[in-house]
Amino acid sequence: MACFKAWKEDLELKEEGAVCTLDGTVDWHGHPAIKTKLGRWVAGIIILLNQGLITLAFFGVGVNLVLFLTRVLQQDNASAANNVSKWTGTVYIFSLIGAFLSDSYWGRFKTCAIFQGIFVVGLVLLALSTNLFLLRPKGCGDGEIPCGTHSKMDITLFYLAIYLVALGYGGYQPNIATFGADQFDEEDHKEGKSKVAFFSYFYLALNLGSLFSNTILGYFEDGGMWALGFWVSAASAFFALVLFLVGTLRYRHFKPTGNPWARFCQVVVAASKKWHVEMPPSGKELYDEDGKESSTNSNRKILHTDGFKFLDRAAHISSKELEEKEGKRNPWRLCPVTQVEEVKCVLRLLPIWLCTIIYSVVFTQMASLFVEQGAAMKTTISNFRIPAASMSSFDILSVAIFIFLNRRVLTPVVARLTKSGSKGLSELQRMGVGLVIAVLAMVAAGIVECYRLKYAVKECANCEGSSSLSIFWQVPQYAFIGASEVFMYVGQLEFFNAQSPDGLKSFGSALCMMSISLGNYVSSLLVSMVMKISTDNNMPGWIPGNLNKGHLDRFFFLLAALTTVDLGVYIVCARWYKCIKLEGKCEDEKEGENLKV
Repeated sequence: MACFKAWKEDLELKEEGAVCTLDGTVDWHGHPAIKTKLGRWVAGIIILLNQGLITLAFFGVGVNLVLFLTRVLQQDNASAANNVSKWTGTVYIFSLIGAFLSDSYWGRFKTCAIFQGIFVVGLVLLALSTNLFLLRPKGCGDGEIPCGTHSKMDITLFYLAIYLVALGYGGYQPNIATFGADQFDEEDHKEGKSKVAFFSYFYLALNLGSLFSNTILGYFEDGGMWALGFWVSAASAFFALVLFLVGTLRYRHFKPTGNPWARFCQVVVAASKKWHVEMPPSGKELYDEDGKESSTNSNRKILHTDGFKFLDRAAHISSKELEEKEGKRNPWRLCPVTQVEEVKCVLRLLPIWLCTIIYSVVFTQMASLFVEQGAAMKTTISNFRIPAASMSSFDILSVAIFIFLNRRVLTPVVARLTKSGSKGLSELQRMGVGLVIAVLAMVAAGIVECYRLKYAVKECANCEGSSSLSIFWQVPQYAFIGASEVFMYVGQLEFFNAQSPDGLKSFGSALCMMSISLGNYVSSLLVSMVMKISTDNNMPGWIPGNLNKGHLDRFFFLLAALTTVDLGVYIVCARWYKCIKLEGKCEDEKEGENLKV
């Protein structure tokens, strides 16, 4: 209430712009957020720490899941890789549920808190089921002592636990990134720069959190201490939840805007009812609401854009609606321009989003086939054994290095050369660079596999460590993946957050996760198709249980070829894309330059 009184009593406070945020955020009680007391880096750091601990917990399960399935549940390599891909894909499918609840009803804070609670429950159940039912006899699961058979009840409890983990993490993840960005007012120049920096630090926190999982936890789990690893993950998730709740009164919030699907359907129905109407050449005569009347609860209007002109019919004012304009508007016959542009924004984002799916197919190999490839290489230095899953720590180091290089070296150099201020490469340009580096990663993985096969023992009972080629030859492919993530996934986070309407920010983040989800499912489908085709005439196939009899290298080269084709399609889509135009923010010429490819 202090802000309302200040606005009424002293108009000079508006000129100072230092009392309340300008983007419409509110505090815990629903009052306008006071800049000096809420949000900014105090809240941002709490969220970054929370993200690091949650990531540690999640990857404590995910990074070695393929080995758990092969060693403890006795699944073959192809089945384990498929099951991990399906599980990971389901994690990100659940992100749509979290984004919908956040944008529509709960708000981001409540959604994050509830799904973190589900995440903790899933991890505790996983640790209990593993400790009590799956590790029989004791000490099994280390690659040397085989585990016994398990009852259907044991398997059911295990899958219930990991899919609760998937639900909790999936519903939480798209909202925490957006909630962190909410702590910075992009209408304020200084905080706007901090918001851009937040996405890089957010992805860095995500990777640093997984570093502990990939090294320390990965080492203990690889040695058969699965229950210990899962209990550490549960403890990390619990402390993350406590930390998140401690910052409750420090956060800035956006109010939920209601069901977006209803708004989308209203636009389509209203436009369809006027399919025969002749539209004026310009968009100036279309219906729009002022801020007080806005039904979408959006803080900023979206200006009219060309393209998808059929949808403009939803905002066309007929003679009948002109008579009714004084009374209550029928939202299924007449929609404001902002509501129509929401639908256009989503339609424009979809082609770009679809082009990121093949990249996610490449990315998901790091948690499945890269691990299986590494396990079949020389993993010992003297008497010390290196867990194959811990090689992903080189991916994390690569991410950290390239985030620094991108922010401190590449961005200033590009900005100076292109005279674009502090922008550097646009989000679309960075995503394109990420696809190029992903091709290099698959080529590197294929070459390493060729040499691994050259030095491998074809006939082996337990083929782990059956090649004399050192596992450290995998470092380049992990480093390439890490570099590509900085350009692709950080660029994606920024792009979908910036280009999504105010009422669909969590949906924008969910699109990033959905591309990973579908990437996992496409990866699973590709593995199944490749195995079906390559096992004809009694051949062992490209990815058999004994990798020394297969051709995993051909699968990696296939992914390199598919990513190259995807890059060509992406360039076409990126050139076609038009940015969102927000009232008072988007300047046509500047935005057009920033989004060029």
